[in-house]
Amino acid sequence: MELGLTFPLQRFLKQKTDYGTQPDRRYCWDAHVIDLCGRKSLLAVHCHSRYSFVCFDVPPLAWRDLPALFETGLRDSLTAAGFAQSVIDGYLSRAGALSLTRTHGRREVAFLNRAWDDVLTLDMAVDTATQVQPLLDAAVNARPSRCVGFDGLGTAASRIEFSLLGD
Repeated sequence: MELGLTFPLQRFLKQKTDYGTQPDRRYCWDAHVIDLCGRKSLLAVHCHSRYSFVCFDVPPLAWRDLPALFETGLRDSLTAAGFAQSVIDGYLSRAGALSLTRTHGRREVAFLNRAWDDVLTLDMAVDTATQVQPLLDAAVNARPSRCVGFDGLGTAASRIEFSLLGD
């Protein structure tokens, strides 16, 4: 699996990445550092479906292990969305080891920016007491949107299932 880091996230982490090689966008995510309610947070967006999740108020030490932060956030978000552990484990197994890359293209970054706009619009759903944001994630993923992997409008919440279940 590839996690593409935006240039602002690369600067924030003081880390440079190379382009990825994964052709199947079902196994590609892009990540961005955002200010949400005045706190540094991780926004991760699935390149294929535009499924998004937020890890709120990430402590400085947690940023040092971005793969672990991402995987924990992904598992928490998908669990809160109602997916079984076996489905999540199967997806992560098919996706393979996580590698950090550059973002996956202009269209994907444009959709990440739209997800970020949705997060900011729905910031009243943020629970400042916890890093996991199931209400915010659900609200963002329920909004009709466009994405790379599907034609027309649809919800990321319904589209992510195709990637999780595999071929």
